[in-house]
Amino acid sequence: MNLRPLGRTGLRVSEIGFGAWGIGAAQWIGAKDDESVRALDRAVERGLNFVDTALAYGDGHSERIVGEAVRRHKGLLVATKIPPKNRRWPARRDIPVSEVYPADYLRARTEESLRNLGVETIDLQQLHVWTDEFLAQGDWRDEVLRLKSEGKIRHFGVSLGEHTPDNGLALVESGLVDSVQVIYNIFDQSPEARLFPLCRKMNVGVLARVPLDEGGLTGKITPETVFPEGDFRANYFRGERKAQVRDRAAKIAADLKIGLDALPATALRFTLSHPAVSTVIPGMRSARHVDDNCALGDGRGLPAEVVEKLRAHHWERNFYTA
Repeated sequence: MNLRPLGRTGLRVSEIGFGAWGIGAAQWIGAKDDESVRALDRAVERGLNFVDTALAYGDGHSERIVGEAVRRHKGLLVATKIPPKNRRWPARRDIPVSEVYPADYLRARTEESLRNLGVETIDLQQLHVWTDEFLAQGDWRDEVLRLKSEGKIRHFGVSLGEHTPDNGLALVESGLVDSVQVIYNIFDQSPEARLFPLCRKMNVGVLARVPLDEGGLTGKITPETVFPEGDFRANYFRGERKAQVRDRAAKIAADLKIGLDALPATALRFTLSHPAVSTVIPGMRSARHVDDNCALGDGRGLPAEVVEKLRAHHWERNFYTA
């Protein structure tokens, strides 16, 4: 597994990280703890050293499973996230940070994550929602510095809202943040315009999430696909969206003259082809997913001419809130 620097943190992280939302089992129906444990163990065997979880993933369930893996595997790096106090995703610009991330709340949730993970220090603590209006408000900045000085967190980052990469530009420019997490894939290439160049200038790490568009870039979503009741994807791919995604995926495959079965690898390599990206964090709930994804963390991106062809497949839409 090839390693990349996580910005200025001094950490070197595996190109393929473990996205641990699915193993929280709350919104991804069908996740089984024993299979999740095997997937994490297999990922470490394949050279993966970075896991991204969150307190909100199954109300701490994902963190607890990840914590067990940390105790089994020395050197496994963990990033987690503090949910907004008002439980609103994404952040709203008209709601002050005092209602979302007051200092005492940051501390309480960090302590909770430390207990769930069974560690004394969180390698990367992140805010799960963000809007740049928060930057000049509230007491959260001082609390982050206190948590760092006390050794409860090593580094600090934010997770940017869906399809809004420019909403973190002021924060990155401020120098307060060590990393940003952002949606980046063939369909959403928008971080390339302003966020990625700024992250490279400021030496801020980038966690690229949703590289497969919640499954839309796997080539496996068809109009006939049915998701279990309560599964997040049932809403994400509701109505005509499955047909739209299938059509888009087929056009990519035809343009590159590849089969749909080769699309997931192409999508992951596309994300890794950008030099600003530190790690890509696909969701992995089985050892098979781990093997397929970790095989791509070999330091090889896509040829420049293939990346250029994929520029035409950028797709402006928001399936999360629309």
